[in-house]
Amino acid sequence: MSSSRKFAAALLGLAMLGSAWAQQAAPAYPGIGRTATKAEIAAWDIDVRPDFKGLPKGSGSVNLGQEVWEAKCASCHGIFGESNEVFSPLVGGTTAEDIKTGRVARLNDTTFPGRTTLMKVATLSTLWDYINRAMPWNAPKSLKTDEVYAVTAYLLSLGGIVPEDFTLSDANVADVQKRMPNRNGMTTAHAMWPGKSLGKATAPDVKATACMRDCDTEPKVASLLPDFARNNNGNLAEQQRLVGPQRGIDTTRPAGARREGPISVAATPAPPPAATPAHAATAGTTTAALALIKKNSCTACHGMDQKLVGPGFKQIAAKHASRSDAEAYLASRIKSGGQGVWGPIPMPAQTLPDADLKTIAAWLAAGAASR
Repeated sequence: MSSSRKFAAALLGLAMLGSAWAQQAAPAYPGIGRTATKAEIAAWDIDVRPDFKGLPKGSGSVNLGQEVWEAKCASCHGIFGESNEVFSPLVGGTTAEDIKTGRVARLNDTTFPGRTTLMKVATLSTLWDYINRAMPWNAPKSLKTDEVYAVTAYLLSLGGIVPEDFTLSDANVADVQKRMPNRNGMTTAHAMWPGKSLGKATAPDVKATACMRDCDTEPKVASLLPDFARNNNGNLAEQQRLVGPQRGIDTTRPAGARREGPISVAATPAPPPAATPAHAATAGTTTAALALIKKNSCTACHGMDQKLVGPGFKQIAAKHASRSDAEAYLASRIKSGGQGVWGPIPMPAQTLPDADLKTIAAWLAAGAASR
């Protein structure tokens, strides 16, 4: 089979996963892919709908939720959901009156400084489903079902939606939905959900009409940054994270100047040449360490040379190159997490096997070679 046919087969296989139709219908393209098994569909079919279809049985108290939260969630989201400079607040901006009406009044207040999660989310299933699938960020899908109920209950208690002695379960989740502050802030009557159970509309409410007349021939510039002020606040290209769609313009160059080659983004000045490490990593250690930092999503916050959310690997290596106990020290820091060495943004404790910790620490202590 050619590579293009293999690729098509893979796409078809993914498309068939999660589809009940795939269990019954004959393959549209004989010889390409196969019908997904029930076990494969079950492994992917974990979403929870706004009508709570797909919600597993279970329960969790606010007290248990606080324990799980402080151990696995607070390092990023704060003890009380206030978060930090990286993550937006989860709690705040809602009132007892909002819980009665189902509409958050401050969403229409242009003077209010921000929008928290509990201000915006309309369905409790959204909170449960996202926590279940994606949290904690460094170990998604690691929470047990009852822990997901408990963490959700704790978050709801912070917003005053449920009392502090409450236990959330599959049996009462629909009643709690009736107290969500913005439950009436979203409509399902737009035929965008599958089936007819969540809305009466029969056609999607998105109707685009192409306009092919009275078009502007040239763009109109509404505002312009003067050349003398272009770089007043530093190079914007060095102030943007490498993750996501935003890219800062290189303000060290004149407007319209064309860049030759890719930009090397560094949020902090490049470190001075590091002292020679006490020991060098073998090729095998380097290969294993690079695989581990990718597998455990370390690269989501750490660049190889530059700072992203946390310092670059080579910056870490340079800082601790002169330590005689660098390997043991770095292994302990990775395991326990912490903050303050590189700034206020915390790094959660990492639950890696000791052998993996030692491999990564040895690689860092030896200079963090990239190949």
